[in-house]
Amino acid sequence: MKVYFDNAAGTALDPKVFEAMRPYMTEMFGNPSSIHGYGREAKSGIEKSRKLIADLLNTSPSEIFFTSGGTEADNTAIRCAVQDLGVTHCITSKIEHHAVLHSMQFLEASGKIKLSHVDLDEKGHIDYNHLESLLKGSKEKALVSLMHANNEIGNITDLEKVGDLCEQYNAIFHSDTVQAMSRYKHDLQQLKTHFIVGAAHKFHGPKGIGFLYIKNSAKIKPFIYGGAQERNMRGGTENVYGIIGLAKAMEIAYKNMDSHHAHIQSLKDRMITGLQKNIQGVQFNGDSQHAKTSLYTVLNVSLPESKINDMLLFNLDIAKISASGGSACSSGSELGSHVLTALNHNPKRAAVRFSFSKNNTIEEVDYVLGKLAELYR
Repeated sequence: MKVYFDNAAGTALDPKVFEAMRPYMTEMFGNPSSIHGYGREAKSGIEKSRKLIADLLNTSPSEIFFTSGGTEADNTAIRCAVQDLGVTHCITSKIEHHAVLHSMQFLEASGKIKLSHVDLDEKGHIDYNHLESLLKGSKEKALVSLMHANNEIGNITDLEKVGDLCEQYNAIFHSDTVQAMSRYKHDLQQLKTHFIVGAAHKFHGPKGIGFLYIKNSAKIKPFIYGGAQERNMRGGTENVYGIIGLAKAMEIAYKNMDSHHAHIQSLKDRMITGLQKNIQGVQFNGDSQHAKTSLYTVLNVSLPESKINDMLLFNLDIAKISASGGSACSSGSELGSHVLTALNHNPKRAAVRFSFSKNNTIEEVDYVLGKLAELYR
């Protein structure tokens, strides 16, 4: 059996998404900036996709801008907020994605911002009282950047609570919503966010395409220059078939969100129960075993001290099980997970992230449980 439990890193392309993309690869291949028929056809596909995404998010198409993915979208929001909106104080947490942390660290090193980190509890949840004290005590224009769902441990942040605090203290609010996008509904008429982001490959769309929502009141200038595309907000010829695939993947995800949620949560619950039964001393990092406060697609497991821990991911790979020791964006790095470091994870215990999708099965969960029990027996 071959098992793919690394869906937080990337998901399989849905066949229906590929079929929607195919005509824009072979027939409707015009440059959307061209004024002839081929160009207008491609442009029409982009704008229909933009409207579909805006409708799903309950916002205006004028607030959706296509990017190369979540990292570009996060960089655009953060760096342009500092450049164009008068932000001189950034508030984030130590367990954000590196697209956020490294952007802010660069701005701090450049002398453009003061950087503050909100306190976390032992499970990695935001201390909202501390966030309020940081906002209340800030004499500078502040930007708060807190992700909706953590990509390594799955913790959920209350966007409504953060949005209310940002509104109260006149702060800009950006949320890296990459892992939560199309797994939960985001009603942008209700959420008090200025920026949220999405990346298609997290919900069975193509890689290399994402979007940035920019609230109309947040008037920023382009991050990438070079053309008038995206209403003068992002230079460069649009990834037309990627945009088509992004919109189709979101449409499918929203249509089947409840059933996919129930199916995936059942797999995660079975994994939790099986691990607790088969491996003495197993623990779970963050709050990833609790359904109400954790992303249902992610389970971060802390396995007991063992001589096999250094080779655990290698042994799983030999058994044709794909999982992760941390974020895929850090693969190839010898550094440990900055998220687990922030939570004081015992380095002698092996940490493995299993992340599930609609394509996974009970049989796959049982196969992985059996292999892990065999390794730790």
